[in-house]
Amino acid sequence: MVRSVRPVRMVRRLRYALAALAACCVATFAHPAEADDLSGTLRKIHDDGVVLLGVREASIPFSYFDGKQTIGYSQAIALQIVDEIRKTLGMPQLKVHEITITSSNRTPMLLNNQIDLECGSTTHTVERENVAAFSNSFFQYAVRMISRKSSGINDFPDLAGKAVVTTAGTSDERLLRRLNTDKHLNMRIMSARDHQEAFTALKEDRAVAFVMDEPIVYGFKSADPRPDDFVVNGTPLGYEVYACMFRKGDEPLRNLVNGVIARSQTSGEAERMYRQWFTQPIPPRGINLNFPLSEQNRALFAHPNDHALD
Repeated sequence: MVRSVRPVRMVRRLRYALAALAACCVATFAHPAEADDLSGTLRKIHDDGVVLLGVREASIPFSYFDGKQTIGYSQAIALQIVDEIRKTLGMPQLKVHEITITSSNRTPMLLNNQIDLECGSTTHTVERENVAAFSNSFFQYAVRMISRKSSGINDFPDLAGKAVVTTAGTSDERLLRRLNTDKHLNMRIMSARDHQEAFTALKEDRAVAFVMDEPIVYGFKSADPRPDDFVVNGTPLGYEVYACMFRKGDEPLRNLVNGVIARSQTSGEAERMYRQWFTQPIPPRGINLNFPLSEQNRALFAHPNDHALD
């Protein structure tokens, strides 16, 4: 007598169907359970369905508008972080809303929940740790100045009694005012709304020098139609680092952001991105900053950290 296999097959199919149903139920209920465990900015982003990303208009080559979209070295880092947020939240269609910020309003906008994260050209200082949190540093630089080559300005003592411009709300403004007081230079310090306004003041000869982060002034020099009219000089007023900024006490976001930056730096991806934005022609006009990777930045990439330098 031959035994029928149909009942056995039916039992197996029933088992597979039950297993599939159980897996479906797990997949359905796992995400809300994980969502309940979220806190801080990640929970806000999950509930709102959007990342509010602070961006700059003219911080070449870090975060700037090229006529169509925001691009740049730190903007690329910000978008890597957004991708990691999408993976962490299981939200591949998570939207990004870019909000233009300035040096003066970036911190208030962060504290008022108008932005969730900012990776532009914000200096991580000990003083700023009182109100905001900072990621692993992604760039180390010197504070110098740009002036007209014909002005005869070579170093900061040459600015005595002259009009000098910097950007309001920056650590550079604080350093410049301290220098003015300590050295009795009697400079007439102008505080511009943003970097572009500051460089315009220099171009229009309303100031003899624009004091700012070295890569920023190199960016303006390279982008100008007459770059040879300007020179970047001056003994550095100090050395500082850029980092992403987010709200204090948000360890889940801190761990996510630092993980993205550390992996990029130790894998060699950060150095590849550096070459793209600092040693090659960049949009929209194909300028080249010719700003090779410094030993300080090479060391930073080898040993990622979130320490302020001051």
